[in-house]
Amino acid sequence: MANHKSALKRIRSNDAKRIRNKYQHKSTRTVIKNLKSTESKEEAEKLLPLALSMLGKLAKRNIIHKNKASNLQSKLTKLVAAL
Repeated sequence: MANHKSALKRIRSNDAKRIRNKYQHKSTRTVIKNLKSTESKEEAEKLLPLALSMLGKLAKRNIIHKNKASNLQSKLTKLVAAL
């Protein structure tokens, strides 16, 4: 266990950031899942900008790698275009 006051604070802040990152990542995965399961093109076109925005934010905050975000954005765009 940490002995210094600053180390204890760092543990608390790391936990808070971990929980926040996990929440953002999970909510993005849920939006992607909903987008992939959508049958109608109109609904998919409404969900696509939201999903792309969320992926971009995850990459910007280093929650996921920027190349992974780019690959997912490309795949989702192709999927919606093919509907």
